[in-house]
Amino acid sequence: MAHTQEKSIAMEAKLYVGNLPYNTVDADLQALFSQAGTVKSAQVIKDRQSGRSKGFGFVEMSSAEEAQSAITMFHGKDYSGRPLTVNIARPREDRPGGGGQRRSGDRDRRNSY
Repeated sequence: MAHTQEKSIAMEAKLYVGNLPYNTVDADLQALFSQAGTVKSAQVIKDRQSGRSKGFGFVEMSSAEEAQSAITMFHGKDYSGRPLTVNIARPREDRPGGGGQRRSGDRDRRNSY
């Protein structure tokens, strides 16, 4: 099987899980999604600085069929008072980096009056 084909199949088994309660941890996500099949990994995404949950995570199921089963079981379902968003994870888009850093020319422009 070609590498890109393997990657495509792996992406079909990786799920985005949104609208999670902020107190959800990796083990909670693992336990919940294990009801739909074998969970290869479960990760709640946390803010780098505060360490708090960002309210979403990713779950990788062992097959695309189990991933689809998990979507059917959990998308829109109530979890601790919140309706979950569950769908196939999309590849991360390239975003401009350095979200808080100034370019060296910014300071010069600001003070040049």
